[in-house]
Amino acid sequence: MHPKIALVGRPNVGKSALFNRICQKRISIVDEQEGITRDRLYAEAEVFGRPFTLIDTGGIDLSDAMPFNYEIRRQAQIAINEADVVILVVDGQVGPHPLDEEVAKILLNAKKSVVVAVNKIDQSNDEFKIHEFHSLAVRDLIACSAVQGYQIAELLEKAISYVPEEEEIEQPAVFGGIRVAIVGRPNVGKSTLLNHLLHEERSIVSPIAGTTRDAIDVTIEHEGQEYLLIDTAGIRRKKAEKEVVDKFASIRTDEAVEKADVCLLVLDSFEGFTTQEKRIASEIEAQGKSCILVFNKWDLMKNFRMEHAMRGVREEIPFLNHCPTLFISAMKERNLNKIFPIIKQTYAERLKRITTGGLNKFIEGCLQKYHPPLITGKRLRIYYMTQVETNPPKFVLFVNKPLLMTETYKKYLINNFRDVYQFSGCPITLELRGKEAPAAAEPRLL
Repeated sequence: MHPKIALVGRPNVGKSALFNRICQKRISIVDEQEGITRDRLYAEAEVFGRPFTLIDTGGIDLSDAMPFNYEIRRQAQIAINEADVVILVVDGQVGPHPLDEEVAKILLNAKKSVVVAVNKIDQSNDEFKIHEFHSLAVRDLIACSAVQGYQIAELLEKAISYVPEEEEIEQPAVFGGIRVAIVGRPNVGKSTLLNHLLHEERSIVSPIAGTTRDAIDVTIEHEGQEYLLIDTAGIRRKKAEKEVVDKFASIRTDEAVEKADVCLLVLDSFEGFTTQEKRIASEIEAQGKSCILVFNKWDLMKNFRMEHAMRGVREEIPFLNHCPTLFISAMKERNLNKIFPIIKQTYAERLKRITTGGLNKFIEGCLQKYHPPLITGKRLRIYYMTQVETNPPKFVLFVNKPLLMTETYKKYLINNFRDVYQFSGCPITLELRGKEAPAAAEPRLL
């Protein structure tokens, strides 16, 4: 495996900015407010041809004044334990802080290789400030600037020099498994679900809404199948987006949906399907991703039938009628054993390919049962249907005039198509091509 380098330090010293600079992209949310990064994040990077895994952590605050401090310290400790090298990030403009010394003691007691990144040194004239940090008792002090990109390569070169090259085992660069995004609004239990699926404390869990703000990727293998699980920040209503980080988190959730093959849309069984879930479901459908509805906290529901919970969902988003549904309790691990089999089955539906012969028999049967209506003396004629793509599936229907396709007849074809071929949980794109103007019609989602 690649060497692991963890970034640790007290809050607001620039760990996330350094993380983003090293990764050359905005993965961790950066803002001036303290305590933004709460979970540990992983990303692949390299320096001078040597690949490594970079771990960003929440700021270590040994007091209990800030919310989530206990959880942040625990997440940072897990990162320290699994890292080969630790970069202790300090603020070169502020100078040594008592918390820096406490964190340094924790690292030295853990007997880890440590390099101190004296951050916010924007020019070489300020490099003398690193000498103030000799009090940390760490030999390697590197002046750098995450914002300016100053001496980042030197910092990484020093850090990775502690790992012998023969310990590295090259891994495939392309992930070939199933990508699963866990999405939903805040405080519905997404992080609790992720932690139980992984059997570890991977994402901070708290009853306070909006705990997770970054999207977190982690790979897991279940019964021979590899999965990439993406836990995301809950999407808030627009009016509630008072903090800039919440806006970033909403964008990050949309990016997670875009990256996924299958989305677990987690709902609170008490509150049901709200306008926020409607927006998320519409985004999932628009991006052509498969969807599984997960009603969490079902153990707390009394005298309430599952079909009643589904009624409002089906009325709001017709696509969700064709999505698998699970009623679970993430806290009590109820029905969690069904999640991976349903994910695997739903993903397989995306890869199905129907022969042109089979599709034409289907269309012929539909035409025999119910002919298209006359529109201004003209009738829709369907010549043939073929599948042109999978993952997600896309079909082309060749007709005489696409404008003669009425909404009623389209729904008729859709319902019959789902009855015969299912494609459970998967949106289907149907493109109408006319005889006279093949590219005139817009693709439509079934």
